[in-house]
Amino acid sequence: MRILHVGATGTIGTAVADALAARGHDVVRVGLSSGDLTVDLAASASIEALYAAAGEVDAVVCTAGLARFGPLEGLSDEDFASSFANKVMGQINLLRRGLASVRDGGSFTLTSGTLSERPEEGTAAVAMAGAAVEAFVRGAALDLAGRYRVNVVSPGPVADSRVARGLDPMPGIWAADLADYYVELVEGAATGEVVTAEGPKG
Repeated sequence: MRILHVGATGTIGTAVADALAARGHDVVRVGLSSGDLTVDLAASASIEALYAAAGEVDAVVCTAGLARFGPLEGLSDEDFASSFANKVMGQINLLRRGLASVRDGGSFTLTSGTLSERPEEGTAAVAMAGAAVEAFVRGAALDLAGRYRVNVVSPGPVADSRVARGLDPMPGIWAADLADYYVELVEGAATGEVVTAEGPKG
């Protein structure tokens, strides 16, 4: 398959892109400022330009999307607006604008996060964004049934990122193990699924 992968240059994205490539897929790696192509998820025009440059693909994977951390009383209107514009509308528009570029029978695999179900202090904006993405995927899958598959991976804390911040890797999931969840959704038949990924598939 030819797969457009947005967010392919980050910790999770690199592992996912490498896993898909190892399976023999042709992965077009997309980042904010590096990769085969670039895109700003918060700008619809940038997403449209991405698809124009990429051409037809069989699947889209998104492991990108920024949301702001911080205590509720310290979050501004802009913090919530930017979280929604990037993490939520960025992924929604990646799907909406991609309908003309993804071949029939193709798939979209987006990313939320377990904070949407189990928030912690300082994660109100992040939890909001993740929950919105999950609700969108469930609804979009119904509208697109029979033509496209739409799913979302909800990762727990990523062990690699914890180590980079000087923390114990656990509780966490290594990016290489997390990649298996994305590969399964891209290659499988599921749609409308929110797949929680907190440990190795087993």
